[in-house]
Amino acid sequence: MITTDILIIGAGPTGLFTVFEAGLLKLKCHLIDALPQPGGQCSELYPKKPIYDIPGFPEILAGDLTKNLLEQSKQFEPGFTLGERAETIEKQEDGRFIVTTNKGTLHQAPVVAIAGGLGSFEPRRPLIDNITHYEDKGIEYFIKDPEKYRNKKVVIAGGGDSALDWSIFLSDVADKVTLIHRRNEFRGALDSVEKVSELRQAGKINLITPAEVTDIFGINKVEAIVFTKEGEKQVIETDYFIPLFGLSPKLGSIGNWGLEIEKNAIKVDNALDYQTNIPGIFAIGDVNTYPGKLKLILCGFHEATLMCQAAYKIINPGKKYVLKYTTVSGINGFDGTRKEAPKAVVQAIN
Repeated sequence: MITTDILIIGAGPTGLFTVFEAGLLKLKCHLIDALPQPGGQCSELYPKKPIYDIPGFPEILAGDLTKNLLEQSKQFEPGFTLGERAETIEKQEDGRFIVTTNKGTLHQAPVVAIAGGLGSFEPRRPLIDNITHYEDKGIEYFIKDPEKYRNKKVVIAGGGDSALDWSIFLSDVADKVTLIHRRNEFRGALDSVEKVSELRQAGKINLITPAEVTDIFGINKVEAIVFTKEGEKQVIETDYFIPLFGLSPKLGSIGNWGLEIEKNAIKVDNALDYQTNIPGIFAIGDVNTYPGKLKLILCGFHEATLMCQAAYKIINPGKKYVLKYTTVSGINGFDGTRKEAPKAVVQAIN
């Protein structure tokens, strides 16, 4: 059985930053994540996508943010159970929790922090009869490595930030980029819409609106798509079709843990410490909800910081913690010296 001070469900940015904040309080952390590597959506869905609202970084790629967070936390030697999903939770008589994964791995801790982002998720697929036949054969729901599309023909469908941002990015990578949206208006940021318009005028993006992809053709892989515009069907040859319609978030097994749920998110007390209706279980980051909640990475960082303060009181009852600023006290390992990071962390960084 794996034992720790704080068991973190989810190894995305919020979960990784929790390791750092807990480490400052001399608390050990272990993280469980269904994905095979740390980073959550930042690593799995859009590692090459730029993020603009991380303090101190005018722009940082999602994958680089993950690497930086791992580097920041490695001195506190977090443990990882990766490629396994937290399945059940049981509270012991001594107040500690036992969390079992879908592969039977047991974890024990007095505090559980759910930092699962949107939870488990699956892409929203367009209503095209034969689309599943071409998955992994030219149909892509996420863009992990833009180089995969170098000098290829790409059709992107969608009207949000992801569709706009990737159309802009791939216009310098792919041989031809076509963006199809069912409306003339887009849901994404205004500057992205303006950039797409500029690239269209420059001949670098083929923009088709209002239109909708209705069929896919190809023998062993995607070779062409059919779109309908103003009642007429037209064909575009392509190597890849990338529908970016967002994700359908699901809490999965966590939804059966007796937690108070509201609109697929876990309700917490934000006036105090982001604790759930079950004492000792916290929810931080995009997975939680409370009045005025903003689903931003930087908000998850703030919630993680306050949660760790509350966890310290649970783990060390009656012991007073005096806040120390890192500018004064510095950052050291558990015994006052820096330590080599465990192999799991080193491999994740590299």
